[in-house]
This record gives sequence, C-alpha cells and structure tokens, in this order.
Amino acid sequence: MQGDAAVMNDSPMLAETPPAADVVASPVMSARRVDVHYGDKHAVKSVSLDIGRNQVLAMIGPSGCGKSTFLRCLNRMNDTIAHARVSGTITLDGQDIYGPGQDVAQLRARVGIVFQKPTPFPQSIYANVAYGPRIHGLARHRTDLDEIVTVSLQRAGLWDEVKDRLSTPGTSLSGGQQQRLCIARTIAVSPEVILMDEPTSALDPIASAKVEDLIDELRANYAIVIVTHNMQQAARVSQRTAYFHMGDLVEVGPTDRIFTNPRQKLTEDYITGRFG
Repeated sequence: MQGDAAVMNDSPMLAETPPAADVVASPVMSARRVDVHYGDKHAVKSVSLDIGRNQVLAMIGPSGCGKSTFLRCLNRMNDTIAHARVSGTITLDGQDIYGPGQDVAQLRARVGIVFQKPTPFPQSIYANVAYGPRIHGLARHRTDLDEIVTVSLQRAGLWDEVKDRLSTPGTSLSGGQQQRLCIARTIAVSPEVILMDEPTSALDPIASAKVEDLIDELRANYAIVIVTHNMQQAARVSQRTAYFHMGDLVEVGPTDRIFTNPRQKLTEDYITGRFG
C-alpha cells in the first residue's frame, strides 16, 4: 500500500453485486464498494462494477461525475495524486490490486492506459513501442524485440503507415497516428486490460473513426474500458455501458438497453439530453 492512496479492505471481498443485476461471467476485473476521496471531496461513492473479458465497457456521464477518477483506480494511477484516498476492493484475476506486496509497475503493464492527449515519448517510433518490453524484460534478443514492435504496430493499425520510418520521432506523427502509437506502446507488454480516458477527444473525425475501428478489433484480445463524453461513440464501440452521476454509478448494463430502455430516470434524462 502506498501513502494516502491505499485501499482499506474493511468489507468482505466481492460481497456485493453490481447494480441492476448486471452480472458478468468470469470478469477479468471486479470492483466492490469503491470510494475515492480527494481531501474532503467524495469523488466516487461506493461503486461496484465488473469488467468482462473481450468486451468494451463505456463509462459515460457529465463532466466531474467520477468516471475518470474511477478509471484511474483500476491501475492505481490515483496513487500519484496527493491526498487521494481509495477504499473498497478491486481485483484483477481474483487478486486484490491494492493488496500487500502488489508490484504497481507490473500491475500497470497488465492494466495499461491510453490518455486523452497522445503522449508519445520524444524518441523514435521503434523506441516508443520497445520501451515497455525492454524494462519488463520481455525480449531476450533484438529479433524478439523487433517482432514485438512489429506485431504491436500491426495490431494498432499503424504498421503500414510507419514501417519505413521506424527511426523517426514518434512526435513527428499526426495526432491520430500518435494516439495509435500510444495504443501500440500499451499493448506491447501484453496487457489483460486497456483503459482509455477520452482517447479521441483531441482527434479529428477521421482519426477518431480509425481509433474506434481499432477498439472494436482489439477487444478480441483484451478487455477495454473507455471513458467518453461522446454518447454516440459509446453506442458504437461498447457492449456494456455504465452511467455515472455526481460520483454514483447510477446504472450499468448492455449498451443497447442502456440507450433504448434505461431503468433509471437519471440515465434517461442524460441520454435524452435533458442535462449534462
């Protein structure tokens, strides 16, 4: 456990089911009664939520509703925020990610994150993708590393665009290409879960469409959690949708039902544009 961000497991592990009987068979990650405080601010309130394998879970809601804060709990990014306190239980493959002895660097390899703004390293395209495998010792020889870089760029839909200029800086790419490079960098360490925090909000419509297509392809191999303010995007890319409001998880379920037949008035009001 680390400083203010430690989780205190003061409740039976996974004793509570998510709201609205949203049951996921064999989830890769599960959260139960997760609360997050930033100082005196209660940002996330007793959230219980499962993340299914080979699914995209979209988290939607008004600005400041807690969806990005909850996302950052899933790979302990809140550990880096002063005065952040997280309580409850979050498991990855049944293991408490805030438990004693948890290697946070290894956790973040297993649960990767792609941020709102593309964040390539000021290094070559090759070095960007090779960074994680190098520090985690995933490649014993240069040929192994070459293969990881190639496959990662292929899976990110970027290989054909950059294969002849791998030595050029990642920062020389367009915004959409930079974001796909960041996705390639994330999947190069073979994560189980990919977190995406508004991954297309800084991109133009064409680049956004390419990332959306990529998300749909990637779910064959990964569990994906995406925070988005774009409800049309959530409807296009996700199989399940969770609606957050003022720190509460109001409703979660199959995306088509959430958008066509929500069970909660707050969800309906948000989706129909009455507020948000």
